[in-house]
Amino acid sequence: MPTRRRVLKTLAAGTAAMLARPSFSAETMTNTPLVRKGNIRHSVCRWTYGDLPLEELCVFGKQIGLSAIDLIGPKEWEVLKKHGLDSSMCNGAEIGLTKGFNDPQYHDQLVKNYSEMIPLVGKAGYKNLICFSGNRNGMDDETGLKNCVTGLKKLLPLAEKHGVVLQMELFNSKVDHKDYMCDKSAWGIELCKQLGSENFKLLYDIYHMQINEGDVIHTIREGHAFFGHYHTAGVPGRNEIDETQELYYPAIMRAIVETGFKGYVAQEFIPTAPDKLASLAKAVELCDV
Repeated sequence: MPTRRRVLKTLAAGTAAMLARPSFSAETMTNTPLVRKGNIRHSVCRWTYGDLPLEELCVFGKQIGLSAIDLIGPKEWEVLKKHGLDSSMCNGAEIGLTKGFNDPQYHDQLVKNYSEMIPLVGKAGYKNLICFSGNRNGMDDETGLKNCVTGLKKLLPLAEKHGVVLQMELFNSKVDHKDYMCDKSAWGIELCKQLGSENFKLLYDIYHMQINEGDVIHTIREGHAFFGHYHTAGVPGRNEIDETQELYYPAIMRAIVETGFKGYVAQEFIPTAPDKLASLAKAVELCDV
């Protein structure tokens, strides 16, 4: 079982190389949780630190100023509550990334799954529940859009009742998710418009959209009303969001803040540095504008 002492020892060792930024002193990290500026609500996607016990990730996350952990289902919500963290993007109702609302053959199962999950999310005091379009499999975008509207409309009254927002993630279909339908912000925004509900939004993944369409800051400024959540990662490679990659995250975060966004930004990079927790701490610092 991980202990606070073990995690704080890791923190002290892991931040020694980051003293160039004042907030990363070992003394600050081990004695008092960092107080963030409050403009960005910080989170991290659970799967990117899947080799770390959730308890340990929670303790470390609290120390560096996280207020939530992303992509957590009901079985682990009690661990988050124990540490005073939110589940910023709940999961567990989806069938998979490739089998989604664009294909009517999955509608019955999806409606059943989400009808069971939505009340649980609301009762737990959480807000966001992820969903996916699914792959094209030869289907044209217009048909897929129509099918998504048909399936999702069956769930929106329940989502509205429980204060839950269904969020469809935007993926790139160029590198990571070949054939995925919701691979352009314009397609997702049109879906939002046709559904016409504040209880359906897009999860704007900055990494994925940089690969598929670029123009990230302009897109955020123009489409922010339809974006309910953000994910980060470095391009190329999906690794650390530091000076080794082409996106400048402080500017992107400032653009998000300027839109009046009050939701969460979750780190979703795959760490490659020897000290993976130090990479997370640095990423949160870079995004704390």
